[in-house]
Amino acid sequence: MRLQDAVQRWLRALAYRSWRRSLDAELAEAMRVIADQEQRAEEDVAADMLLVALDRRRSAEVSLERWSRLSLREQEVTALVCLKLSNQEIAERLVVSVETVRTHMRSVLQKLDLHSKAELRLMYVDWDFSRWLEDLPVEDSNE
Repeated sequence: MRLQDAVQRWLRALAYRSWRRSLDAELAEAMRVIADQEQRAEEDVAADMLLVALDRRRSAEVSLERWSRLSLREQEVTALVCLKLSNQEIAERLVVSVETVRTHMRSVLQKLDLHSKAELRLMYVDWDFSRWLEDLPVEDSNE
């Protein structure tokens, strides 16, 4: 049995119509509009939305589990790569050599079974790494 079929049966078993009445009015209206636009049953639209939400949740859990495999330094490098800093910029922020940044990157890619920074950025595209820029000092080369 496909997961979608199981979810649809579950929704129907919960007496979808009475469940729908307890939904937030805005959400219920959005599902009705989508169902009308797609000429589908509202319970099918609800089932698809639930499946998408479950899939996103699973993906988030996988990303978090993979993140936990990384050392703190590898997490720092990953965050800065995802913020599109160059190896040189990362090295300056972390006060390490560019070669050390490259070594950390190789380790990150290996641990996450990825092949490029682009794949890494795609994996964490929904994550907000902006605080990593605030938390890390920029090394002043004039000191």
